[in-house]
Amino acid sequence: MNSPRDNDSAAFRDAGNVSTDSQDYPKDESLEQYVSTQTAFDLESEDTQKELDRIYRKLDRRIIPPLWILYFLTSFGSSAYGVALTMNMDKGHSLSQTLNLSAHELSVASALYYVGYIVFDVPINLVMTKVAPHAWLSRIVISVGVVYACYAALNNAGGVIAIRLISGICGAGTWPGLAYYVSLWYPAHRTARRIGYYFTAAQVSAATAGLFSAAFQTIDGNRGLKGFQWFFLVYGIFTVTLGVSLLWWLPGRPSEFNELYDESKERDSDATGSVLKSLLNGTFSKHPLSPLEQQLHAADMSQRYLNVAWTLKDLLRVFMDLRIWPLVIMYFGVVGTGYGIVVAGTSIIKSTNESLTPIQLSLLFCPIWVCDLLAILAITPLSDRYKNRPLFFCASTVVIIVGMVVNTYAPGSWPRYVGLLITGLGLGPTVPICMTWAAEIFMPKYQDVGVAATAALVSGLGNLGSVVTTYALYKGWSDDVKRGFKYSNMTVVGILGASIIAALVLGWTEKRRLSRV
Repeated sequence: MNSPRDNDSAAFRDAGNVSTDSQDYPKDESLEQYVSTQTAFDLESEDTQKELDRIYRKLDRRIIPPLWILYFLTSFGSSAYGVALTMNMDKGHSLSQTLNLSAHELSVASALYYVGYIVFDVPINLVMTKVAPHAWLSRIVISVGVVYACYAALNNAGGVIAIRLISGICGAGTWPGLAYYVSLWYPAHRTARRIGYYFTAAQVSAATAGLFSAAFQTIDGNRGLKGFQWFFLVYGIFTVTLGVSLLWWLPGRPSEFNELYDESKERDSDATGSVLKSLLNGTFSKHPLSPLEQQLHAADMSQRYLNVAWTLKDLLRVFMDLRIWPLVIMYFGVVGTGYGIVVAGTSIIKSTNESLTPIQLSLLFCPIWVCDLLAILAITPLSDRYKNRPLFFCASTVVIIVGMVVNTYAPGSWPRYVGLLITGLGLGPTVPICMTWAAEIFMPKYQDVGVAATAALVSGLGNLGSVVTTYALYKGWSDDVKRGFKYSNMTVVGILGASIIAALVLGWTEKRRLSRV
């Protein structure tokens, strides 16, 4: 006799075999009536698409809020570090002044942060394919919170350099892990909008870091702690607390597919403790869909789960696929620009007007990321609707270039500041579009390992752009500060031009490939 799990697996493999037995679950009368009339799901029919739209909206309500908070918390640290360098500078109490950090030490610390990301992004994201993804994401958040709380105890430059490297290692796998997690629940053509939804958290975190820093600067010296120390302590404690809650808040894999993953994990020992098994099998949180909804969702996602097991040979095939390199170049340019502004944004603003106070700098930093957020909300749904990834990526990148040119050459401090706002508008949609396009290209051929490895490799190697813009340009090119970062900005424009060329080449090759299918 087959076990219930065998029956679930068989039902997944033949999505047309539909059962309307909802057992103890609340009945969804409209969906039950619809499913009961089907012998097999016609995924192209209008009725099915309406039901799927409703199901994915339901998933949005359960999945997007915790993903948003997760990404907010893990992104906030970099923004907090950037503003901490100038907090209470008028009193000599900024992080850089307190520890007497040189420009070289700051640039080394920033570079090592991204080295941690680059080296560990791929292996950490591959682990996520073997364990409960929500538990692994929770682990990342908790680690980030613990490390950033330790920033309050820093007392020398060596400590800053070491802890920035550790911060990068702890945060590695966050962005590709989120992209992989979304691919477990949403088909590729619905992905960019969802990535855009939670990607707004990075923009909000950058904006609110400035606002929070302004507040913490007012309690500088309270109980013997400087403003930036209070800032990191409160952030770290809050992040650890929310990280633990994600174990119950964020669902694991869709339950229809757990059997397929279990079949590829025969290495698990019978002696494994119950808590560890819960972490591996994802039993902390309940499934967000009813049994009937799960069946329709399984049918819609069937292509995603054709092959969830992978070997080292499969991984090497992904790495050897030449299509990954244009995506890396695209990511390199736009992420390098974005992180350059995150780390050096207040310094760039100050270079246009030396009379601005630290609090004013923090407040002026916020609108850049509000513009970024608005562009994400406006453009990513259009990218999903029209599915022309090269067009939307290139157009957004051109907007970034326009903003950088305005920031460099416009007369007067305020017009130059407007250039940063324009840059924010262009930056917003680029990363969600890039990651969605990567999944669309690699998932059909390589399945589970293709999604995980591509997301990690693109974001890992692409983060070299962050090393270039922080270590070699904005924080490492001291002579360029006197020029208002003119040469740094124009170098970034050149890199963005390469990103546009890479997107056009990839779009052309994909169009030719699809025309031959």
